[in-house]
Amino acid sequence: MRRSLVLFLTTLLAVGLLTPVAQAAGFSTSYRTIPGQGGTPIRAFVVEPTGRGSGPFPLLVLPSSWGVNNIEYVGAAAKFAYESGYVVVSYTSRGFYDSGGEIDVSGPDTVADVSRVIDWAIGNARGDAARIGVAGISYGAGQALLAAAADPRIKAVAALSTWTDLARSLYPNETVNSQAVEVLLAAGNLVGRPGPVLRQAEDAYRDGRFQEVVPISESRSAANKIAAINANRTAVMIGNAWNDGIFAPGQVTDLFAKLTGPKRLMLSPGDHATAELFGAAGLPNEIWDSAGRWFDKHVRGVDNGIDRENPVNLKPNNGGGWRTFPSWAAASAAQDTLYLAGPSWGTGAMGTTAATGWQNRIAAGWPTVADSGTILLSGALQGFFGIPTGVSMPLVDRNAAAVWWGPTYTRTTAVSGAPKLHVTVTPSAPTTTLYAYLYDVGSVGLGSLVTHKPFTLRDVSPGVARTLDFELEPVLWDVPAGHQLVLVVDTVDPRYLSESALGQSATFSSPAADPSWLRVPRG
Repeated sequence: MRRSLVLFLTTLLAVGLLTPVAQAAGFSTSYRTIPGQGGTPIRAFVVEPTGRGSGPFPLLVLPSSWGVNNIEYVGAAAKFAYESGYVVVSYTSRGFYDSGGEIDVSGPDTVADVSRVIDWAIGNARGDAARIGVAGISYGAGQALLAAAADPRIKAVAALSTWTDLARSLYPNETVNSQAVEVLLAAGNLVGRPGPVLRQAEDAYRDGRFQEVVPISESRSAANKIAAINANRTAVMIGNAWNDGIFAPGQVTDLFAKLTGPKRLMLSPGDHATAELFGAAGLPNEIWDSAGRWFDKHVRGVDNGIDRENPVNLKPNNGGGWRTFPSWAAASAAQDTLYLAGPSWGTGAMGTTAATGWQNRIAAGWPTVADSGTILLSGALQGFFGIPTGVSMPLVDRNAAAVWWGPTYTRTTAVSGAPKLHVTVTPSAPTTTLYAYLYDVGSVGLGSLVTHKPFTLRDVSPGVARTLDFELEPVLWDVPAGHQLVLVVDTVDPRYLSESALGQSATFSSPAADPSWLRVPRG
């Protein structure tokens, strides 16, 4: 802790004063203008090791997050330079603050900027062309993955709070994540210069045509560039939070499972960018410590054993230490299928025997006390203070929500992976939005949100039954003995743009030929 404090204080001196103290600490800092793609000026802090000879030195490139400038990583950069002798370039992404150009939403120019910064650092800051890593949080993380597909010189990346599929993140199951979109648009307009793509996307969103934004996602999503990342054999570390309200973990775990090169996954409590927040400032942080070991192995070539550890590292969302697995699939070693049974006074049950022939009709467009919380706030409360998004189950309006109670657990049981819902629903309108929530409920009926997922039915035939199959977001959650899992489905959630309207309805059922169920993965 003492060394971390020294590093933090000398970093402040280096950034603010560029005094000799930074030199004595083993690094120097300068503020530079780097020609990005097409000559666009990119403003950067360049941190170089001192007292280690003339180089060349291993190179780390750190693109800034959306709406954040190049000071974001200076603490971590000083730590990398001081402890391990890296040259580190922390730069403001194109279109933000004092860097030039316009925001292209991680388009071709922004991704190419990573390579241009690498070129400059090799030629001007003693960076080693054979030892290169890229790391970032959020927008910088997405750039790191996209650059890994485009530039084979990049040996390793650490993508923290990243997206891998932009459309899936902001438009899950054709449902607009309006809180996330509003936050991103506000930051882009406040401290950046939106380019044509972002301006057109905002216009489409404001006009209720978000589906027109989806096509821009393909070229901006690492999920569509897995073959190139695998071909380059880039070592990929991904760290995300279970409650990330902007880039939910399901899209991350799907990409991770398809990577064939060296890889590491760390999922822990928190919201967007909260799990790794303090590490960017150079303070003690498990995620950044792991990233440092990752780069030491795959960029510097240090045999520190990280490549022999289990690659999947999960910390329960409701408390407890890290658990490791040899693969993402191994984290869900078993599954329980709970069949949905018919309602009694608006409440149904879940059990191990198929139950058919029942119907449960709910009114659409009415909010209930069940919801997914507020992005950035709810997950942060969970991550920092262990305060979950809660609900009083007796207060959930059974006229506006379907509720199914699972059996009482006799011992602590881990929900580990992505629960899957299979249910038949008959909407009364062509477009209806549904929200599925899974709660951990104790004996007095107070519940903690375990996971959730929206689903919007579009352009369907009213009055015609449809079978829905969709996964809730993955999670690791320990359900205590004496508690029950409770499934709630309603039609309004303040985090999302609901397509359900007052006067509509949705009827759930379980045909004899195709019973409805919830599949719960266990660790």
